[in-house]
Amino acid sequence: MLRVHFTTEDLTRVRIRAQPHPLWEVLLSLHLLQTRHGAAVFGPWRRGARGALGPSGDILTTLAPPKGYSPDFLTPLVDSPDLDDGLEALLSTSSRTLRNDMSKLAEQTRLPGWASRLATGDVEMMRRLADRIRHYHAKALLPYTQVFKAHIAAEWSRRAELTMAHGLEYALSTLHPSIRWAAPVLEVGYPVDQDLYLDGRGLVLVPSFFCWQTSMTLADPALQPVLVYPLDPVIGWATPGRGGRAPTQETLVALLGRTRATVLQTIADRPSLNTTELARATGTTPSGASQHAAVLRDAGLVTTQRRNGSAVHTLSKRGALLLDRPALRQGSGGPDGTGHQAE
Repeated sequence: MLRVHFTTEDLTRVRIRAQPHPLWEVLLSLHLLQTRHGAAVFGPWRRGARGALGPSGDILTTLAPPKGYSPDFLTPLVDSPDLDDGLEALLSTSSRTLRNDMSKLAEQTRLPGWASRLATGDVEMMRRLADRIRHYHAKALLPYTQVFKAHIAAEWSRRAELTMAHGLEYALSTLHPSIRWAAPVLEVGYPVDQDLYLDGRGLVLVPSFFCWQTSMTLADPALQPVLVYPLDPVIGWATPGRGGRAPTQETLVALLGRTRATVLQTIADRPSLNTTELARATGTTPSGASQHAAVLRDAGLVTTQRRNGSAVHTLSKRGALLLDRPALRQGSGGPDGTGHQAE
């Protein structure tokens, strides 16, 4: 079991990612690709993605074995959802960290000759690693970007709603069936016995599409505390020809709930509706429409401005990306997605 120890200060410093962490998804998908776990959910994806996996002894399969330790430096914590930003942080890993992480990996398996070069921060080997990650991501993950974003945006929305309705402790206790809040400790089902003391540093929650059944954290307790926890992907998400497209209505309903999915689609179809018009268009009450719009706004999927005394709702850039729609063009003098939009 993993026990995450909170102080009062830590409870004010919990944050959850609203978009996929590309390098965590790379690592955890590599773990899944080398096993048969979750066949019903991941089987179709696995069959299509195996070609992106190198041979035995390849740099990726060596660094990301399906069991045991994977080096912490593979998943640097960056706020950006962009793979290149993550790889830039990875390439900036200190030689001391590389040496320590590779030494720990060597304790559980015999490493190929190139591993010693990687452990010293050899520029050519580090670039080779980044290139292999980029190639794997392009082949195995990039076609399904919209699916990942939809699931994680919906999870962000759920956590925000639960926190507002029931408090942070309840939101933490419902992250996953294997996670339990026993104040002031978050108890997490884990393959080894471990204690993580936050000591005022807070906790970054990373919902992950490819995290299967068991949550993950970093091995080094000195790093910024992170808890990666599983989502519940929809069976059929990797159906050929669907992955790179906008999620279907059925998928949106599964992620957001029927009424909220309808509200989001209506805002996309009819931009700049006020709350009363939105309620009428979706068959809800004005207070209900306002509440649904607030949750979608907290998830970053819509924006709301005041116009002539009314709240007007518009699809945000993130919402447009999720639905594969063009975002409403911003006025040249307006800010990005939060200020007044051009009429």
